[in-house]
Amino acid sequence: MTWSWLIPWLGALTPLFPQDEDPGVLIRAERVIVRPGEVLEDVSILIQRGKILAVGAGLAAPAGARVIEGDVVCAGFFDAWSQLGLDPGSVRDLGTGPTVRTLDAIDAWSDEALRNEALRGGVTVSRLQAGMKASIGGIGTVVRTDPELVVQRLEDAVLLDDACVAATVGVSRFGRAGDVFDRVSEVDKLAGQLDKALSYYESLLEYDDELAEWTTKIAEEAKELEKDFKKAKKARDKDLEEAEEKGKEFKEKRYKEDKKPRKPKYDADSAVLARVVNGELPLVVEAHGFQELKRLLAATAKFDRLRLVIAGGSQAQHFAQELADRHVPVICWPVPLGDGRASEYEEHDLGLAAELARAGVDVVIGSGGTDAARDLRLLAALAVGHGLDPDAALRAITQTPAEVFDLKARLGTVERGKDADLLVFDGDPLAATSRIRFVLSGGRVVIDNP
Repeated sequence: MTWSWLIPWLGALTPLFPQDEDPGVLIRAERVIVRPGEVLEDVSILIQRGKILAVGAGLAAPAGARVIEGDVVCAGFFDAWSQLGLDPGSVRDLGTGPTVRTLDAIDAWSDEALRNEALRGGVTVSRLQAGMKASIGGIGTVVRTDPELVVQRLEDAVLLDDACVAATVGVSRFGRAGDVFDRVSEVDKLAGQLDKALSYYESLLEYDDELAEWTTKIAEEAKELEKDFKKAKKARDKDLEEAEEKGKEFKEKRYKEDKKPRKPKYDADSAVLARVVNGELPLVVEAHGFQELKRLLAATAKFDRLRLVIAGGSQAQHFAQELADRHVPVICWPVPLGDGRASEYEEHDLGLAAELARAGVDVVIGSGGTDAARDLRLLAALAVGHGLDPDAALRAITQTPAEVFDLKARLGTVERGKDADLLVFDGDPLAATSRIRFVLSGGRVVIDNP
C-alpha cells in the first residue's frame, strides 16, 4: 500500500517557513531606496524570520541563506483603497454600519489569480473595505496580498483588523449621486453620528470620574466607620437600654450609603465612532464634489482629535491649503475614465495628485476601491506623467499609506526591524521599462522572475 496520497495533505500543514530554521535571504543591490528621496548605493539587506535584520555594505550571507542580486530595491507597494479578496456581496452591501468588520468579509479562497497578479505588480499589502458605497462601511482591515498565506494562516496575513472606519457622502449608488442638497445632507447625517459618539464618549469619561470619586468616598466612609465602631456600639447599647427602661420601641439608625453612579447604556455604534472622534482610528470618507467637501471640512473642524482621510476628492484641489494645514491626507485614484464614468468623477483631473502634493497635502494613491491592485504601480506612473514628483508618487504607494494607517513601524521603508516586504527591480520602480524581478512578502520570496 502506498502512502503517497498523504504528501500534499502533509505539505499543507507545514509552516510557510519554520521560524527556528529560517536561513534567511540576503539581497545585494546597486541601489536601495530606504525611503523616497533617500538612497543607499552598493549595499545588502539581510532578512531572517520575516524581518530586515540589517542594511549595509559588506554583509555576509548566513549558511544556507538565499542570495538575490538586483539593481534597485524599495519597499513593497501598499494599496490603500482596495476590495481585493473580499466577498462581492459584502462590498456591495449598502446596509453596513460602524460595527461591521471587513475582516469577516474576506474570502480566502477567491481571487487567487488576482492576488497573484497584484503581487506581480508589487502590491504586498492592501486596505480592504466592506460596504464600499454604504453611508458607513464599517471597520476596514489591512491584509497581505500573498494568497498562500491568506489561505493557510489568515491570522498572520492580517496586519490590522481595525485599520479605520469608512464612510461615503455624495457618491453614486444607483447610477448617479443625488442633487447638491442630498449630498450635503449626507454630510450632516455623518456629522450628527460623530456628535452622538462624542457625547457618548464624554458620558463614559464622566462616569469614570464619578465612579472613581464614589469609590474613594465609600472607602473613606468605611474607614471612618471602622474607626468609630466601638464608640458607635457603646452609644447604640445605651440607646437600646434607655428604650427598654421607658418601654419604647428601639429603632436602629440605618447607615445611608451614597448612590453608586449609573454606567451609560452601551451603544455599539457610538462605541466604535467614539474611537474615531478620539483619534484612535482614522475616518476615511469618500467625497468628491465641491459642496460636500466644503461641508465635510467645516463639520469636522470641531473634532480636535479626528483623523480625517479623504478618498477620491475629485474637486479637492479647491481645498488644498486647508487640507495641508489640517494634515488631512487624500487617497487619489488617477485613472483615465471615459464617457461611462460615475457622476462624481465628471470633473476628475489626472493632475489632482500633483496639485495637492504641491500644496503640501499628504497624497496616497489607491486602486479606487476595485480589485485591480495590480495596476497600482501604473496609476502612480500615470500621476507622474501628469505632474506628480516621482519621489512623491513612490511615497504615495509605500511610506505615506503606512503612516496614515498606523503601520509605519512595520512597513513603508527599508529599515532594520521592519517587515521584509520588498521589491527588487531591474530599473527605477516607476519606469515603464523596469521589471519586478523578485517580490518578498514578510520575508518570503513570493514572486521569482530572475
